[in-house]
Amino acid sequence: MSHAEGSASDSVVQTEGREDDSGPPGSEARAQSSFAEARQKRKIAELEDKVLALESGRVVKERQSNYYLAHGRGIRRLVTLFDSVEELINENDRRYDDSSDENTTIDQDRLQSGYSYLTRTLPWFLKHCSDMDHDDYMRMLKVLRQGADGARGDDTAKLMTLVSDWVNRELKPDPPVDSDDKNCRGFVCDACGRLLCLAELDWKNPAVKAGIRDRADGHIVTDLSFPAFVYEKYTANADNLEEGLFKGLQSYIYISVFSKRQSRVTGDGADVIANNRRAKKSFCGMKVKKHVAQIIKMDKVTPRSIAYAACQVRFALSSVTSWRSVDGDFDYILFWRCIVDFFERPPGREARRRVEKLLEWWTRKVFGRSRREDLSNTAKASMSVNALTRQREQLDDATFDSD
Repeated sequence: MSHAEGSASDSVVQTEGREDDSGPPGSEARAQSSFAEARQKRKIAELEDKVLALESGRVVKERQSNYYLAHGRGIRRLVTLFDSVEELINENDRRYDDSSDENTTIDQDRLQSGYSYLTRTLPWFLKHCSDMDHDDYMRMLKVLRQGADGARGDDTAKLMTLVSDWVNRELKPDPPVDSDDKNCRGFVCDACGRLLCLAELDWKNPAVKAGIRDRADGHIVTDLSFPAFVYEKYTANADNLEEGLFKGLQSYIYISVFSKRQSRVTGDGADVIANNRRAKKSFCGMKVKKHVAQIIKMDKVTPRSIAYAACQVRFALSSVTSWRSVDGDFDYILFWRCIVDFFERPPGREARRRVEKLLEWWTRKVFGRSRREDLSNTAKASMSVNALTRQREQLDDATFDSD
């Protein structure tokens, strides 16, 4: 083979080698396209995972917010009407940091009692606080406050109609109290004025009516006087001002606030018991919406819930159109504190016994609780079931002895 032929042959081999390296025409471009497509798919999958994680976190936070919102609704009703949750926590922290401080004020003691009510009303509160970072903790307090204020606002709106209906039904004013107009209430309305009148004065006396309406000396309506509606039959005994106290209108309204029922209460709690049964699963398995007392697992009336109801009733009877802590010379904050202190700070053992008896009366009225736990062993022993057991034993013993 000649030199020329060898060169040509080598050239062909080299050309074929280059063609084998490059592959078919356009293969490199297709490889690049496939790589880019796979890379985009990976990025999309990563983004979808991030979106899913964010969505899951959002759902969890939304569920948490709804939980805090629902449980916060009990705070104004059961814990404190005017103090913030932060104030209760700060007082507890202050006592923890300075355990040697025994010279506390009445206001500080009231806050500390409020903190105790808070942790009993929300038993999960301490654990959640310890497991949270600061931002989540502040967010929780904010949502609890929203739930608390929202519930107070809902009750205020509800009682505007409920109280007017009650006044019209029981006192039969002419003209009747308008359920939608608060301007016709207060002391300009004879029926509302009778219930708002200072307990130590007689609303039937024309001079008293004129004096209160003119805000004359000796007739100024302040939180230093109980309104007549807190007394049984709306009349106070000047020689014994504790007689019938807190057995008035607010005891009827209380049931509507905590059981979501408007009813003519007879004192045996039958309406609430029936509602409790309906709030359980029905025979077909469907759930009925629970009322306030069931949500917060409340089974007895507390002093602060009585104070809450009294403030709400007083506001509903007044002519003030929007919720506020001061109405003229009447301070709702001091009124609420006065009622709380009546129950929580009795001056002695006998006063405490009367307070406990009054709370038992309230609990039976609202929840229909039986007095089984009040029965003495002697009383139980004389009842027929136990008496029958003893008689059967005695008969058996007598038969055995005769044999």
